[in-house]
Amino acid sequence: MSGMRGLSVFISDIRNCQNKEAERLRVDKELGNIRTCFKNDKGLTPYKKKKYVWKMLYIHMLGYDVDFGHMEAVSLISAPKYPEKQVGYIVTSCLLNENHDFLRLAINAVRNDIIGRNETYQCLALTLVGNIGGREFAESLAPDVQKLLISSSCRPLVRKKAALCLLRLFRKNPDVVNADGWADRMAQLLDERDLGVLTSSMSLLVSLVSNDYEGYSSCLPKCVKILERLARNQDVPQEYTYYGIPSPWLQVKTMRALQYFPTIEDPSTRRSLFEVLQRILMGTDVVKNVNKNNASHAVLFEALSLVMHLNAEKEMMSQCVALLGKFISVREPNIRYLGLENMTRMLMITDAQDIIKKHQPQIITSLKDPDISIRRRALDLLYGMCDVSNAKGIVEELLQYLSTAEFSMREELSLKAAILAEKFAPDLSWYVDVILQLIDNAGDFVSDDIWFRVVQFVTNNEDLQPYAASKVREYMDKIAIHETMVKVSAYILGEYGHLLARRPGCSARELFGILHEKLPTVSSPTIPLLLSTYAKLLMHAQPPDIELQKQIWNVFKKYESSIDVEIQQRAVEYFELSKKGAALMDVLAEMPKFPERQSSLIKKVEDVEDTADQSAIKLRAQQLPSNALVLADPQPVNGTPPPLKVPSISGIKLDHESASQTQSQPNGDLSKAQSQIPSADLVGEMVDSLAIEAPPVDMGSHQRVYREEDGIPDEVDGTAIVPIGDQANKVEPIGNITERFNALCLKDSGVLYEDPYIQIGVKAEWRGHHGRLVLFLGNKVTSPLTSVQALILPPAHLKLELSLVPDTIPPRAQVQCPLEVMNIRPSRDVAVLDFSYKFGTSMVSAKLRLPAVLNKFLQPLQLTSEEFFPQWRSLSGPPLKLQEVVRGVRPLSLPEMENLFNSFRVTICPGLDPNPNNLVASTTFYSENTRPMLCLARIETDPADRTQLRLTVASGDSTLTFELKEFIKEQLIAIPMGSRALVPAVPVPAAPLAQPPSPAVDANDPGAMLAGLL
Repeated sequence: MSGMRGLSVFISDIRNCQNKEAERLRVDKELGNIRTCFKNDKGLTPYKKKKYVWKMLYIHMLGYDVDFGHMEAVSLISAPKYPEKQVGYIVTSCLLNENHDFLRLAINAVRNDIIGRNETYQCLALTLVGNIGGREFAESLAPDVQKLLISSSCRPLVRKKAALCLLRLFRKNPDVVNADGWADRMAQLLDERDLGVLTSSMSLLVSLVSNDYEGYSSCLPKCVKILERLARNQDVPQEYTYYGIPSPWLQVKTMRALQYFPTIEDPSTRRSLFEVLQRILMGTDVVKNVNKNNASHAVLFEALSLVMHLNAEKEMMSQCVALLGKFISVREPNIRYLGLENMTRMLMITDAQDIIKKHQPQIITSLKDPDISIRRRALDLLYGMCDVSNAKGIVEELLQYLSTAEFSMREELSLKAAILAEKFAPDLSWYVDVILQLIDNAGDFVSDDIWFRVVQFVTNNEDLQPYAASKVREYMDKIAIHETMVKVSAYILGEYGHLLARRPGCSARELFGILHEKLPTVSSPTIPLLLSTYAKLLMHAQPPDIELQKQIWNVFKKYESSIDVEIQQRAVEYFELSKKGAALMDVLAEMPKFPERQSSLIKKVEDVEDTADQSAIKLRAQQLPSNALVLADPQPVNGTPPPLKVPSISGIKLDHESASQTQSQPNGDLSKAQSQIPSADLVGEMVDSLAIEAPPVDMGSHQRVYREEDGIPDEVDGTAIVPIGDQANKVEPIGNITERFNALCLKDSGVLYEDPYIQIGVKAEWRGHHGRLVLFLGNKVTSPLTSVQALILPPAHLKLELSLVPDTIPPRAQVQCPLEVMNIRPSRDVAVLDFSYKFGTSMVSAKLRLPAVLNKFLQPLQLTSEEFFPQWRSLSGPPLKLQEVVRGVRPLSLPEMENLFNSFRVTICPGLDPNPNNLVASTTFYSENTRPMLCLARIETDPADRTQLRLTVASGDSTLTFELKEFIKEQLIAIPMGSRALVPAVPVPAAPLAQPPSPAVDANDPGAMLAGLL
């Protein structure tokens, strides 16, 4: 006992340490003593070795590295006495993993204990193998474990451990259990009377049939008999009864195993199983005891899953739905959640749909539940159970709930309400009312796809046009309306406002007046649409209204010098076209009907979670009849496919289906471009607002990327294209990839990569430390691109999740691949997209840097002197405040430098520094670790030498300070000579045109550029 007393003393010493440093010193002293004793192993008895190994384990549990003594722990497994052998097994299980080299040395000793006759040693060996057994253990020991399991001479305790051990080995190497030789043995194990062995064997069966159920059909009737024994006969020992429920764990596992078999052919077996399920359904209720509720509900919900799997009779379905209806009305939130979730699963069964409708009021009540998870399940259930008969009531409830729902649900609510209104609209006027009400109540959460779809309906249905125009005219009378309402109203009134000319307040001049009142409140992308509407109103003014013409011309003249290329070009074009008189009627003719195709909204349900509920909803959506406009893809005109257009990012998260959607734009005249009508499955997307492009700013040769092999930053040439296969088929990129990447670092949309066969565009949206990019993969040729693969090589500071990339891109088609980004901590490392595809016999591969860089997680912030200086003084010095003299800077004037800082989201605060040659800047950085972190900077320039400056950066996080300082330094050093163009200049108005020009094409807009190439 003196030796073990030494262990107790060591533990007491550790507990009595006053601080971490004292503890470390005591641990180091003990480790040195143990190492010395292990080196002098001549006098080391098994007992002393056991004592030191115990100390090693305790030190390991404290969190210290123990890099020696493993051999001594393994050697104790071969000790003849139980105390030493037990220590050997325990410590080996804790210190070694399945790939450790020393573990191979223990295989023979473990096998000797398994095949021996000492049951205690057998249990120790099986426990070790079950805990850390890898493939080598599986290959070496699986036959011996199988013999123990089927042995009639072994005690139940050993056989139970053998079943669990074999389960672990099967998961590591499925070849150790062959269905041909094990099906009959597995069926015999299910006849076992001991519930411990039976429960362990059932766990093994669940794993076997989940891998491949064929060959185990003989086990199916045995499983039904086990359920009869437990649920009907209650032939269970008292120690296996949990709160009056016979072995609930075994019941759950048995019903789960039955769900892997497709059907039950034998009528008597099927009848017996349904009797058991009926008893479970009838005997389950909510009681006050939480433990009993948990156990009984575990059995109940597994039984419900089995009922759905077997597609039981309608009477049993009714009973299941009625039971779930009781659950969704109880006070316990967990039970309500499970009730809603399982009711959603039952939507997969046709016979249950009408029964579920009876509980619609209770489900709607769940939308107001305090628990958001319950509200989400209720929303999923309402969406899935909706059809023609109840659509109107459900949509009205969703619209009412929309005004009180939290922001995190409004986007999903809006999309689902729009889809239901479209699919099951009793008439089109009701559909228009719903969408307009939706935009009015929750405009910020209504994606552009929704109002694009309204545009298509109105355009393709002449009877609907006067009604839609009158409705949007009513909404325009409101003092404050959302910008999305301005967009849809401007389009409809521009195209069909003349149909209301005889109504009071609807003349062309009055429509112009109410629309022009909204112009100061909208953003730049909406202004071109309003200019198109003004041109349409001027065209429809009958008789010609000279006063209206003057007012509209003044607007066009005002925007002829706009800094926005799109606004400027439209203003110039429309001003010149409006002078053509009758010719204006031909150019601005009414929009033709959109070619018929299936609605993209119906295919784009937000994939919040990949759960069975979502699968049930999608399956049910395929089964239900729909009133939605179903259209076919347009055929190419004169053998030329329609141009592709990149849709703008909406607030919704695209599911895997949307990743394979192809985008196409109907052919038409110039009026399409003038009206900015959306294309593709999105029906009516606005032409993207194209800003004047700043010259690309080189990120410098020090830009780092993540190398997957060793997990450290590495230098990667972003322009490198790595062809695979025949060098004669080498494909060269079009344009400079580095320049494209640098440009995307300062803007959120553009072309990332392009070669003769494919174009990859990017559109991004950044909010705090989250980002959402959409990669647009456009096939430029008339042959499909196959074997498409995209792999993200992420740096350690980013979490990236790329949606499913289709294996094939059809000819002249474009697919979307959303990419979710989360910033963990500050870093300048860059993620890499490893992209490859096959064209003909050529395999092309490219490694492309993604523009998820440090400045994307900055939010501009302008501070006053009262706000800036207290923060600046509180950050006194390194490492929170760093200063460096930067040499080799490209000479820039102060306005040019200020514009450069603003381009990467660092705001210059004017007037704070008394020296006019200095700049003071501020911004906010977002990451998961730092959360919003204020960053301050000071740039002191030398008027006599513009090639050097002194840079000071400060923040509350030392890593952030260093990374931001280096990032700014790289930007200043690597500025290309053409960067002076960053300072905005007033564009020169275009000269009068002899004929209408084509819309401007931005070289960095993926959709526009690809359309031009096609």
